[in-house]
Amino acid sequence: MSKLNFDEIGLRVGLEIHQQLSTKTKLFCNCSPHESENFPIKFTRKLRLTKSELGKYDPAAVFEKSKSKTIEYYANPSSSCLVEQDEEPPHEVNKEAKEIALIIASTLESTIFSELYMMRKIVIDGSNTSGFQRTMLVSLGGHLKVDGKKIGVQSVCLEEDAAKLLNDNESTRSYSLDRLGIPLVEIALEPVSGRPHEIKNIALTLGRLLRASKRVARGIGTIRQDVNVSISGGGIIEVKGVQKLEQLEKVIDYEAKRQHGMMIISNKLKNLKLEKITEENSVRDVTQIFKNCSSKIIQEALKKGAIVKAIRVRKFAGIFCFEPYPGIRLGKELGELVRFFGIGGIFHSDELPNFGITDTEVQGIKEKLDLRQEDGFLIIAGDNSRINVAISSLIKRIEAAKLGVPSETRAATLTGETVFLRPRPGASRMYPETDIPPVGVSSKELLEAQKNIPKSWDETLSELQNKYQLNSQLTEQIFDSDYLDLFEKICNDTKVSPNFVTSILCSTITNLERQGLDGALLRNEEIYKSFRFLADNKLTKESIEIIFERIMSGKVSSIEEAIEKMDITSISLEELDKILSEIVKNNESVIKEHGTRSISILMGNAMKTLRGKVAGQKISNILEKKIQEVLKSKN
Repeated sequence: MSKLNFDEIGLRVGLEIHQQLSTKTKLFCNCSPHESENFPIKFTRKLRLTKSELGKYDPAAVFEKSKSKTIEYYANPSSSCLVEQDEEPPHEVNKEAKEIALIIASTLESTIFSELYMMRKIVIDGSNTSGFQRTMLVSLGGHLKVDGKKIGVQSVCLEEDAAKLLNDNESTRSYSLDRLGIPLVEIALEPVSGRPHEIKNIALTLGRLLRASKRVARGIGTIRQDVNVSISGGGIIEVKGVQKLEQLEKVIDYEAKRQHGMMIISNKLKNLKLEKITEENSVRDVTQIFKNCSSKIIQEALKKGAIVKAIRVRKFAGIFCFEPYPGIRLGKELGELVRFFGIGGIFHSDELPNFGITDTEVQGIKEKLDLRQEDGFLIIAGDNSRINVAISSLIKRIEAAKLGVPSETRAATLTGETVFLRPRPGASRMYPETDIPPVGVSSKELLEAQKNIPKSWDETLSELQNKYQLNSQLTEQIFDSDYLDLFEKICNDTKVSPNFVTSILCSTITNLERQGLDGALLRNEEIYKSFRFLADNKLTKESIEIIFERIMSGKVSSIEEAIEKMDITSISLEELDKILSEIVKNNESVIKEHGTRSISILMGNAMKTLRGKVAGQKISNILEKKIQEVLKSKN
């Protein structure tokens, strides 16, 4: 397959930015918006379907309900209360959050309503204890200037953030309530045509505009992008959970290829003139065929009381594994789908015999399903409560594949791919909030919002550069990072060089994350503490990276623990001289043999003892001097 041409396929992308606001309290209560570490309160819920005002069920809610999961909630009284537990009505809307939303809408020249109405948006994945998210439409229209072009704004909303997912398995899903109710602004942009890097630039510009206001939260997870992607002739795909700009570009590129690949598969299927698949005629129980099967996956399922069923698909031989682009296959899509029902996956005819399934079992299935040479089949194993729902979804997905790209909601992965999440929600998802009265917007509030429109990104960057004497590259890096507020606090509270602070925050931590270490384990208070220790001569610059590596790998949880376990402390010049003299004395024969080149060997020995305690350059300078003294004495 040749390289994808984005113009030819008609790629269109619409961005929805969800940005947490920097407020003292949550949107509907006086709880502090911070993350907790301990959760003394635990309770469970089972969410149920309800009809909308129009008497209809939302399709996304129906899909989530079919998983029949128990939802576990963990709470800490310091960061949540009865409002988050849905045991108390919401309080008055946070005035500070409303003020920030009006400033952001004014900055985007969006038309603000004189009266704001709170709505309920059905959410049945458990991330809201009430079963809905409260959201308020603040304004419509407006634009964002990007490289001299105007990108249209559809709407600006003020809403509550969802609970934080802790764990998700076959039967239960767990959330913490500390994030639930944090105010956030949702900005929906008009769909635009363009290449992935151009869309990334739009998101970067909007993110910079929000950060320039200095009224939004900073840090990992405080800003998320949902991306609506479509190509000509296909449905709209909503991709949720994009947290980084690099990830955004990869997601758009992948989704464009995936959708175009699905269109190619659809055209192939249309030419085959396939007959309709039905559960009555196309599905058979084949458990008996697999009783003595060598497949570990199937045997483990059978031990749990599962049954095995096969689905016949006429004229589908070769279709499941057909790849219009590398990694884009209908078989892969179907495998992703069933995992949401707690089923590990599927086997299809294009990959069999394999995975412990022999030719004998394949022949047994073909006879059971009355297959012809051009036909294909799927095998699925699961318990009675889930397998039929999963089979129904598989049949619908295959039928939808004949029509092209079905509209659906997908989740972004860390690698930049997307996986099926649920069907797209319908109009019946939204209905009026009855617990919160309309919120008026006065002329005085609009004037205040206009007065507080933030400076441009260029002006903000120039001020930052001049204040901390950074070059333009470092200034841009720290401004775009999650650490700007922390950077300013460190620089204002210590005498550590802003250039060094920027290097650690924007390069060292990033490099450690690229090695697969977990940045979420490195809390801001520990980063701040490390620079305080550095300023007080309790640490050396070289030790900071070592300590961060230990924390991000989960070996220690704090700076103090790292210092204690690794014996990372600064030492005096007298101690240093004594250690290096000992190393030189023990390696005189090496010095005599290799001369000045012996410094690399001695440096290796010295760093085993002194790494993180003394600057490498200082060790090198002293060793070089001592080696010269040894060589002179020998001569």
